[in-house]
Amino acid sequence: MKKYLKILLFIVAMYLLLLIPVPNLQNEPRKASKTPFLWNQDTLLNTLETNFQQALKTSSNELDSLVLTKINNTELKLLGFEDAVHAPDDSIFKKIENEFYEIAPYIAAQKNKSDWYIRFYNRVRKKVKLDSRYWDMSTPEARITTYRLLYGMRATVEEILLQSTDDQFISTMYVNDEHSKAPFVNLLGIKVHSGDLLVSRGGAEVSAFISRGNDFPGNFSHVAIVHIDNKTNEPYFIEAHIEKGVAIATADQYLKDKKLRFMVMRPRADLPELIKNPMLTYEASLYIFGESQKRHIPYDFKMNYFDASAMFCSEVGSYAYKQHGIKLWEFESTISSIGISNWLNAFGVENFVTQMPSDLEYDPMLSIVAEWRNKETLFQDHLDNAVMDALISRANQGERLDYNIWLLPVARIVKAYSFVLTLFGKEGVIPEGMNAETALKNNDFVDRFQKCKLLTKSKIDRFIVKNGYLPPYWQMVRIAESSLIK
Repeated sequence: MKKYLKILLFIVAMYLLLLIPVPNLQNEPRKASKTPFLWNQDTLLNTLETNFQQALKTSSNELDSLVLTKINNTELKLLGFEDAVHAPDDSIFKKIENEFYEIAPYIAAQKNKSDWYIRFYNRVRKKVKLDSRYWDMSTPEARITTYRLLYGMRATVEEILLQSTDDQFISTMYVNDEHSKAPFVNLLGIKVHSGDLLVSRGGAEVSAFISRGNDFPGNFSHVAIVHIDNKTNEPYFIEAHIEKGVAIATADQYLKDKKLRFMVMRPRADLPELIKNPMLTYEASLYIFGESQKRHIPYDFKMNYFDASAMFCSEVGSYAYKQHGIKLWEFESTISSIGISNWLNAFGVENFVTQMPSDLEYDPMLSIVAEWRNKETLFQDHLDNAVMDALISRANQGERLDYNIWLLPVARIVKAYSFVLTLFGKEGVIPEGMNAETALKNNDFVDRFQKCKLLTKSKIDRFIVKNGYLPPYWQMVRIAESSLIK
């Protein structure tokens, strides 16, 4: 009996010992001091939805005629737009934005849509990327103009796409086939060259956080650099994963890893470094391909792109090109919101001036080649974003991620087991670089997200039955906010 009592006392003692919190040894966070971008356009959004509702009641012939007239007027107003370089504060950009918003609800209501809105958006973003080569991207005017047009017009395009039938939905948008001499393959119908950067959106809860947790909330959460073997023509994708650090994936493995969307970006062919060495993109991808095989590179939860001993996803691509004289992310990403900073800090992030995946789109050194998503994943993307935006509003009101202290001993045992697995080259339940407390806070985040998402999806289904159409994104956010558990 005494033997069993001693064992019980030992277990209790160990349990109590494992309950002792570890002092916070994190470095002082590198904080951002800017102001997060706010649309503040509730009146406009309500007007657009009202126009859409009215357009749904209009006869097809009358609506088609109205849309054609608006398209012709838009084209006439923007005649000559593509023939000159414009400054970021040029009124032409605001005119484009307003014209596109004004026509969008009528196109969304059409039964037989043309692809004009897709072609128009691609023309605009191609022109913005061209003009931004001459802008000082550190200025607020340049940053806001590129964001409003590239992100804002995409959001408008996607509202139209989500109101389309399956046969009208356009999955792949081809933007600019930037010249490259590096080896290439076809990926979902897109020509992808060695050295291309694939900016994607994952399906996990934290992917939504990475996409939206930014001064300029975006659509993307992950970056991979493509390397194509110049002998076998086999493509490989080098990327940093939270679970295992920097790793190499085949095309099948890359596509099987759930992605809600991705965009292909390529360094401009007229960059001085590429004019001097047209194979630089191949050499950059070959370098990081070899580097990831030579050493184990753990995931960088701190998001410190100055230290390459560990890397987060954006850092993999920027590090490869930095070795060849090309500095990507011309302007640093900033995370200024106190609520977002607190939640990210709970995951181990220490740098809030960093490189975020979504911001790569606005780098004038890169061309946008093409973009892909399908209708199902696009809806999932919008649903996850709406839930995340609602959670962020709570974070900004002072709510913090927490965990059940009584689960800490169990989490520490799991962490110890995960550490042993990592030593043998396997993936642990708790990733390398993440401690037990952080893992429990992550569980709290996932739990909040899933509860809100489940209720939001249910309310969206009821909205569709009542109104006969999918709620636009701003309505999804309102529904998500009303679905948060008090």
